[in-house]
Parts: sequence; C-alpha cells; structure tokens
Amino acid sequence: MARRMLVAGNWKMHGVRSDLGEITAISMAAETENGTDVAVCVPFTLIERAVAAAPGFVIGAQDVHASAKGAHTGDISAAMLADVGAEIVIVGHSERRAAHHETNADTAAKADAALAGGLDVIVCCGESLEVREAGKAVATVCDQIIASLPGTVDPARMAIAYEPIWAIGTGKVAQPSDVAEMHAAIRARLAKEHGDETAANMRILYGGSVKGENAAELFAMEDVDGALVGGASLTAAQFVPIIDAAKN
Repeated sequence: MARRMLVAGNWKMHGVRSDLGEITAISMAAETENGTDVAVCVPFTLIERAVAAAPGFVIGAQDVHASAKGAHTGDISAAMLADVGAEIVIVGHSERRAAHHETNADTAAKADAALAGGLDVIVCCGESLEVREAGKAVATVCDQIIASLPGTVDPARMAIAYEPIWAIGTGKVAQPSDVAEMHAAIRARLAKEHGDETAANMRILYGGSVKGENAAELFAMEDVDGALVGGASLTAAQFVPIIDAAKN
C-alpha cells in the first residue's frame, strides 16, 4: 500500500488570535486534497482556538513533556494537549535540542508520553553543517533517529522528519541527491532495527526551507513522503502550493 503524503506546518513562536484566519484558509484548501494528510502545529496558546477555527482539520503542538503530570512549571502534558484538541505533536526538533539541550533519550521519552496520551507524533532528526562537511551526516542522523524513537514504533501513529539543521530557515535546501540518500538510509536503518514492514510504512518527511517552488521536486523522490514546513506554513498563500505539490 502506498504511503499517504503528510504536509505538516510548524508555526514555531509565531501566531496570535488575528492569525487564525490563515488556519481556516489552509484547512479549507486541505479539504480538497484527497490522499494527502495536512496538519498545522501552532503555539500552545492557539491550539484550542485553531481547532474551533478549522473544525475537522488536524491541529498539533510543537512540544510535550515526558511526564503525565507533576511539578513541571511551564510545561504541558499530552493529556493537556489532547484536552484542547491537539491530535499530533512534534518532538526532537533541532531548535529544542539546541536551545533546551534535549537529548535523544528526552525525545524518545516525549514520544512515548505523546503516544500514551493519544497523540500522533513527528520525530525530528538532522545534522549540523559541520557534521555534513565531515562526511558523517548519514551515520549521525541514522543513529540519532533510532535513539530518538519511542519504545513502540507504529507507522500508523508517527512520522519521521529529516531536517538538516543548516537548511532550517536559511533559504538553503539540501541537494536532491543528498535528500534522496538520507531518506533511503533512514528507511534502510529502520528496516534493520524494526523490520521491513515498519520501514515500508513509515512516512519520512523533509524539512528545511521547503517552499512552493521546490516542493514538487522533493516530493517526487521515492522516499520523501511529505514535508515539515516552517516559515512557509504561516500563510495560506505560501502553504497551499506546498500542499498542492504533495497532491500531484
């Protein structure tokens, strides 16, 4: 069975009440995209209002705590996210790993908590420019993603997002040959660690300055099953062409 494309937006620390019209417009466009899954992960403060602004559309979060509850000031649990209508959450994004010093083990624990709380998960991985230039990108990313996966790896409830750190928000996109090599390597490593069926069904997204202009080329690759989109997901005008590219 062919893997369904997934295009997920990551609004990062952007978005207030006045931006909800963009969510509505994106959701309306997504309704016409048969065979393509679309989601937008917004700041915690917008989740409930985004769900109300786009009924039936998948709204997600950008982080979750590994504990179900407790003395964790400022953190949000999976149950809290589900309570306000989130259906999916991003874990292990390079910006969390760098700014908050999150490890592979932290990412795996968060993924476990999210799945236990009823949320689907996008697990992120990616290499620095220094690692890429040292010729260690494939080995580093494959080791990272395997160590960051939850205890139960279920392709029906999760996806992997490969985002070369040096391409996030910079306007730079990895060369097509590099993307193809990395996605194929991740799938091969999944097969080795978790079996052929899991690997065949796991969606592997590309992220890193994805735009309407380059999405079609990326999505044409055999092992690219969609995208995790940052800045271009903030408006329907920029995000819908990426969704259209996934459909085609």
